[in-house]
Amino acid sequence: MSVSLLLEMAASSNPDRTAVVSEELRLTTQQLSDLADGGARVLAASNARHVVYVGTGGAMLPLLIFAAARAGLPFTPINYRLSADAIQTLIRRLPEPLVIADDRYRGMLGDTRSMSSDEFLALARSVEPAADIPEYTDPDSVAIVLFTSGTTSQPKAVELTHNNLTSYVTGTVEFDSADPGDAALICVPPYHIAGVGAALSNLYAGRKMVYLTDFDAQDWVRLANAERVTTATVVPTMLDRIVAVLETGEHKLPTLRNLAYGGSKVGLRLVRRALELLPDVGLVNAYGLTETSSTIAVLTPDDHRMALSASDAAVARRLGSVGRPVPGIEVQIRGEDGTVLGPGQTGELFVRGEQVSGRYTGIGSVLDDNGWFPTKDIAMLDEDGYLFIGGRSDDTIIRGGENISPAELEEVLIEHPQVRDVAVVGVDDPHWGQAIVAVVVPSARADPDPQELRDYVRNSLRGSRTPDRVVFRDELPTTATGKVLRRQIIEELAGAAP
Repeated sequence: MSVSLLLEMAASSNPDRTAVVSEELRLTTQQLSDLADGGARVLAASNARHVVYVGTGGAMLPLLIFAAARAGLPFTPINYRLSADAIQTLIRRLPEPLVIADDRYRGMLGDTRSMSSDEFLALARSVEPAADIPEYTDPDSVAIVLFTSGTTSQPKAVELTHNNLTSYVTGTVEFDSADPGDAALICVPPYHIAGVGAALSNLYAGRKMVYLTDFDAQDWVRLANAERVTTATVVPTMLDRIVAVLETGEHKLPTLRNLAYGGSKVGLRLVRRALELLPDVGLVNAYGLTETSSTIAVLTPDDHRMALSASDAAVARRLGSVGRPVPGIEVQIRGEDGTVLGPGQTGELFVRGEQVSGRYTGIGSVLDDNGWFPTKDIAMLDEDGYLFIGGRSDDTIIRGGENISPAELEEVLIEHPQVRDVAVVGVDDPHWGQAIVAVVVPSARADPDPQELRDYVRNSLRGSRTPDRVVFRDELPTTATGKVLRRQIIEELAGAAP
């Protein structure tokens, strides 16, 4: 099944429904489909082999996804926050690209063949139906190529086929299931799998997609109310700022029914506060990877409320889980020797399903002989199938020969009332091999004592898991989706005095 078929179904079912709201631009499903047809002809006439977008998204994201799909070309949105050199390096890794860029980023492209977003939009509206475009696209051909964030290594180019993406959408969303007034507020970056997934799944469900391209918590609340938004997706840093706005008591979200969060680990204190402030809103924790075409596990609104009020410790603990696998996804936890582990045992998470790609440009597939993808996430399943993510295997600290998961310490420290955010990393140490360093962002007007924080951890975990050092920062370096840039922290600590 081709990605373009999702738009064809939406336009055939309800052509006059508002599909996209992006600043002043409003498009019905039929108008979006017509623009995608025109855009496909523009792309086909360019003789490019790959379509690239550098910009903040909005309506340009779904338009280019479907235009490229109808032209039979792979599409790559690139992180516009990168330096000019980094953007050009990624573009050079793609074959014969045509780059569409927002005006403010045109100067960052070097001598790459490009046109502005406004120019592309104008041509898509006016082009004559001259250039041939494929009538059918091979569902096993590449639809989207996304570069990983590169938080611990150089970015890899993940190839997602039409079949991967449509399997995710049709397996998790019922076609045209949204109520007529439903609207989704989308503020995740266009170059992230969550942005691609939101464009496809909300269109397929029949929701109006409202785009906020430059996130600001006050603007988010204002737009949610102005467009009567019923569902939204945010990353943890956004959730933290939205909660801060709601805590003033000056704003309400009367139409919001569901709020999904994900992209990186969220402190339980923030989740509990969001549940308190939004008693009528269903919170959803969505876990997925670029290589899995978005979400593979979900902690539902009912799961959140049950865990929050549970007296049973095992049920209460689920608030820190990512829920259970979505339909069509199988999961395994494996030990270092490849043995499949049982409930309660910690190892590496492997996943399998139609939506799982596991294929990289220049590398090929990393799926094993039975189709399992190694996520490199440390994880555990409980007795009822709830999945707990303990961080990346690459992040493991080896201190004195003992493997230590940073997430273990972070989950303790984030509960301290004087800690707003924290990242735990390992740095080279001549005696222990690696020393444990807790990088803490204090709560507002707090001045925590390092030894008090070390003692706080020691009271919950073994002494060998106590931070050797505690350092303070005003904020942690993160990607736009809230993932902590651990490599950057380690580099900064390596250059600092002990």
